[in-house]
This record gives sequence, C-alpha cells and structure tokens, in this order.
Amino acid sequence: MKICCLLKRFLLVLPIFFGPNVEAFTGTYGINYGRIADNIPSPDDVVTLLRADKIKNVRIFDADHSVLKAFSGTGLELVVGLPNGFLKDMSSNPDHALTWVKENVQAFLPETHIRGIAVGNEVLGGDDLLLWEALLGAVKNIYNATKVLQIDDVVQISTAHSQGVFNSTYPPSSGIFKENVMQYMKPLLELFSQLGSPFCLNAYPFIAQKNNPSEIDINYALFQPNKGIYDQEAGLHYDNLLDAQIDATYAALEDAGFKKMEVIVTETGWPSHGDENEPTATVNNARTYNSNLRKRLAKKKGTPRRPKSVLKVYVFALFNEYMKPDPTSERNFGLFKADGSISYDIGFSGLKSSSAASSILPSKV
Repeated sequence: MKICCLLKRFLLVLPIFFGPNVEAFTGTYGINYGRIADNIPSPDDVVTLLRADKIKNVRIFDADHSVLKAFSGTGLELVVGLPNGFLKDMSSNPDHALTWVKENVQAFLPETHIRGIAVGNEVLGGDDLLLWEALLGAVKNIYNATKVLQIDDVVQISTAHSQGVFNSTYPPSSGIFKENVMQYMKPLLELFSQLGSPFCLNAYPFIAQKNNPSEIDINYALFQPNKGIYDQEAGLHYDNLLDAQIDATYAALEDAGFKKMEVIVTETGWPSHGDENEPTATVNNARTYNSNLRKRLAKKKGTPRRPKSVLKVYVFALFNEYMKPDPTSERNFGLFKADGSISYDIGFSGLKSSSAASSILPSKV
C-alpha cells in the first residue's frame, strides 16, 4: 500500500519531458480493425488476411490480448485504444494508468509492434462533459506512464476527434473550433504539439452528404468527376469532400495557433448497405469511394492547403460488424464480410470462406 501511494504521488508531480518525436503511422494506408461481432475471423486469420493484402498499419479500439498476441512477430504496426470508459479513472489515478500501459503495451513489446495509444475516441464534441474534463488528465497520465516505463520513444500518444468539434467547416478556409470546445482543445493541442503527435480526424463524406444531399454532389463525395468547389478566401479549388474536410481542420488548427500540426485521418469509409433514409449506402458507392481513396493515397500527395504533407488515412473498417447499433449503415462499413470474403472488389483478396479461414486467395496487390 505504501509503495502504491508513493508511486501515485510520484506520477502526479512527474513533469513531462519531451524526447524524440514518435511516428505511429509510417505508410499512407491503414485500416480500423473493429470487433463488435462474434462471427468474424480469429485474430490469427486476420493477420493472414492483412499480410496477404499488404496492409501494415492497423488500429484497434482496445488492447485485447488475443489480438496483441496474434500480431506478435508479424511486422504489422498497431495503434491500440484506451476506451472512453477508462478515461475518468486514468485521469484521476496515475498508478492505474501506469498499470494499464505496463500490462497492455509494455508487456507485448517489442515482438508486437505497438506504435501508438489512442486515448479515448471522439470525446470532445460528444455529450459527456465529464469525459471532456477527464481527457487531458488521462492523456498526461498515459504519456507519463510511457516515460516511466521507457517506451515513450516507440509509442505515440493521440486521440481522435469527430466533426462535432468544429463550429464551421465550409468553405474549408473558415474552419474553426466550437467556442465551448476550445477551453479543452487548446491545452490538449499544446501537449500534442510538444509531443509531436498529429491531430487525428474521423472524417466521413458519407455522413456529410447524407445530411446535406441537396447541397453536396454525390460525385464530389465519392472522388468522382465533378465541378468541385472554389474557396475564394483561400484561392483554392477542391474536387473532393475529404480533402475539404481535412483542410477545414488545418484552418481550425491555424486559427487556434497550431500551424505546424499534421492532420491524419483515423477513420473514413463508406457503407455498402443502409436504411431507407440512407439511399447512398450501396455496394457500388462503397466500392467507388474506397477504390478511389486507395488511388488517391497511392499518389502520395497532400491537400490543396498542405500539398507537401502526404495524406495518411485509416479506412473504416476491416469487417462488417453486425452487433453495432442502428443505423444499419453502422454495421456495413466493412471492406470484408464476416466470413472474411470481400464485400466488393477494390483489389484486395479475402479469405476463401468461413470454413477455410486459414486459406487465402492470391493477393491482387
């Protein structure tokens, strides 16, 4: 008990010293591996699938040990998640943060290439103000834990934000954070700026187009030929919505005083099926979006506002997850079906069938 109390006091006053910046995303194309389903392939078969399709960067939303063990020795690079339900405890109990990092990250290094910890997901802009208040403390304590365990030079700390943090995003140059978000966002950005962490954005052109079908051309959302938009203030032309959403984020960061912070997209995708009020959630549109996104990332270019910053994107998601709540689209973002077969062809090969999950078709990429 005395040791625990002393450790807690030590972590509470531990100053944050910044070492070399860590980069959790070393490519341009990654994927989110969600598991809100009990009928998807095992972690070992997922590894086989990812390696065959040459997808190296992977995000999970927790630190499930069966996944971490399966990824051991594979060379795949993983970002683990600290779920929102842990934030309040991690913010108020530095010793708990140390234990969590020790048991769920350090214990699997270096065999499992854990490159980052995402502390919470879409907290700011959400509806739980207590989580808003806990986020910064949780981030600090998780980072301090990596310092104590001497893994801060290999594991990057981040958190992902939804579009809900913005007051304005159109035109892109008018991007600005909501006033009530800024008091929580500013100190978080200051910390991430010192750590060299990027601003992680969950961006869904599907949702934007669904909510504004009369104003947003479906082709603009799908990277298809269209007249685009012209941002008169910035003097920039946009031919797709994702670039515009990213540049609105850059504009908001500049307005907040963080002109050098990188933006990476930690979630984006398009569902292949939806409800009656989601008419654009079709297999054809999902194929078009994800195929065009792959082509766009393969060019290794930036956005109109940041042409030299190569865009990095984690696609959402690896599998359809039937246990997710409504709307129907939420359960149908997968590039692969529950049995591991492809949802549609964008150049990836899937598992042959659920009964032969360890066998894969020849890779097409």
